Amino acid sequence: MLSLEHWQQMLQHVRSWFPEEACGLIGGKQNRAKQIIPIENELHSPVRFRMKPEQQLNGFLTLEQAGLDLIGIYHSHPTGPDYPSETDRLEYAYPGTVYLIVSLNNMEWKVRGFQLDDKKVIEIPVIIL
Repeated sequence: MLSLEHWQQMLQHVRSWFPEEACGLIGGKQNRAKQIIPIENELHSPVRFRMKPEQQLNGFLTLEQAGLDLIGIYHSHPTGPDYPSETDRLEYAYPGTVYLIVSLNNMEWKVRGFQLDDKKVIEIPVIIL
């Protein structure tokens, strides 16, 4: 579950890096987001992302210090699809977290959530309040 404020933070980050993929961490408790941590995509690519390692580590430390769990990873697909790519599935490294994909569809940014455990893709509803 995302607050409208958290969705707007992710959307601002995604738009600011367009046409490159943007990425970040979502911290929270019990599937409720409490903090969005934008991370630089060190690949600067419109079709792939890799979180800049030192920023990712700092993000993990920030979550730990705040007493939050890593509940999700987000990244954008500026040119689609709105579904995890083969590369996303192969490189996913955080089982048990929700994987959010923010994509541009008919000139509107949308978000979809997925569970990628055991290389299976299961859609998870994303609720924005």
